[in-house]
Amino acid sequence: MISLHIQDETSRLRAVILGIANQSGPQPTLEEAYDPQSIKHIKAGTYPTESAMIAQMEALQAVFQKHQVRVYRPEIIDNCNQIFARDIAFVIDDTLIKSNILPHREKEIVAIQYLIDQIAPNKILETTPDIHFEGGDVLLWKDHIFVGTYKGDDYAEYITARTNEKGVAFLQAHFPDKIVKSFDLLKSNTDPKHNALHLDCCFQPVGNDKAIIHKEGFRNSEDYAYLVDLFGADNLFHITKEEMSQMVANVFSISENLVVSEQGFDRLNQWLRKHGFVVEEVPYAEIGKQGGLLRCSTLPLQRD
Repeated sequence: MISLHIQDETSRLRAVILGIANQSGPQPTLEEAYDPQSIKHIKAGTYPTESAMIAQMEALQAVFQKHQVRVYRPEIIDNCNQIFARDIAFVIDDTLIKSNILPHREKEIVAIQYLIDQIAPNKILETTPDIHFEGGDVLLWKDHIFVGTYKGDDYAEYITARTNEKGVAFLQAHFPDKIVKSFDLLKSNTDPKHNALHLDCCFQPVGNDKAIIHKEGFRNSEDYAYLVDLFGADNLFHITKEEMSQMVANVFSISENLVVSEQGFDRLNQWLRKHGFVVEEVPYAEIGKQGGLLRCSTLPLQRD
């Protein structure tokens, strides 16, 4: 049996599911793409090749293995993009919550069924189809569950809106001892510089008291102010619209002082090292062309 334990984003990682790029299928058409970053690269002729994505994910797996993290991979489904494991499920405390993901991605959960079968049934939560959330919108920090959402009346018009207010209410009901704080995020179907696809694309804690943040990713200035008050202005690394579109906030912590980051994020990586972090740099920019990066492609199962 697999014992789950996730209470934050930065404690020492012991076990993780890492997505997989093998047999991910042909380049999607513009009509098939479901995020503006992918659309941008399809139009530009720079959409990533399968071989490049496999190589970059293997580089991340090597870092996990270097630091004695147990790595699980999804079973391969032919002609299916299975890179972003964070979307399909997530763990809070000792419970796995299955996401209600975009309909054409539903089969991705089947690829980790062999792991779900090793989890006690009473530690698995499922929802009804009207309750939406994806793991990229859910971040844990001390007594908080931070949840990205979109509160506009035109929610249904945004393929980039992945977590609704019913999803927030579901988490509040199931984790009454936590402070469940929702954040209304900027959405665009067409412009990656104006789209916070998930909360972890515009905000992410690192270490014990610091975070990466993009102020303009929040539709409500009070949501941004809440995080400034909580973390302290001096503990925040602010990123630009361009950096948000490159997924600079979407790094991944192996421990409180060890962060895996994209090798091209020079400004962030310097700031992290200045504040005492060990930074493992990996090539991951090809993955980023699909609107997700390091946190998006991982589903942590156990942290200390």
